[in-house]
Amino acid sequence: MQPKILKIAPGEIGFDFDGVIADIAEAFLRIACEEHGYCSYTANDITSFQVEECLDMPLPLVEGIFNDILRDSLGAGLKPMPGMVQVIEKMTEQADVTIITARPQWQPVADWLDNFLPAGALSRINLIAMGDHDGKLNYIREEGLRFFVDDRTRTCEMLFNADITPVVFSQPWNRNRHSFHAVESWQEIRALVYPPDTGLAQS
Repeated sequence: MQPKILKIAPGEIGFDFDGVIADIAEAFLRIACEEHGYCSYTANDITSFQVEECLDMPLPLVEGIFNDILRDSLGAGLKPMPGMVQVIEKMTEQADVTIITARPQWQPVADWLDNFLPAGALSRINLIAMGDHDGKLNYIREEGLRFFVDDRTRTCEMLFNADITPVVFSQPWNRNRHSFHAVESWQEIRALVYPPDTGLAQS
């Protein structure tokens, strides 16, 4: 049974970047096909957070593709998750929005956000790049967040044990691996923050 999540204020919820804000699976698979000839895989084949465990690709190649995306996300053609821009823009009308990424480099993410988010929304984004999947909890606490959206179940388990409510962004690599509240899209995230009966959902 999934935990009940009540109304979430915009300033109470934070977001992971890759796999939540940005569609890193699409970028990885596209580059693997177009530049390296590995064209037989789809996102549904990525059934493990450790991609090399589920795709028959050399580990150095997997690491190389991800490193290229992390170093130059715009150049790699990394795309926003559908609906993300509209929901984040709406949230920033009422509060700062915190994005906490395990990426070690802040600038490529900042450049990517600058490209996709309107200036008004961008001015209310609090971006933290901390370089460690298992270190997010301290930053989440520092920012006073009560909820956090992530695609990595291990992170969600850690947050749950620390009384932070995790929301799993459903991806093939986390399905059937947790019992937390899950969302399939940014439209579902919007519904958590702006429930249909509040009058704010359509504004």
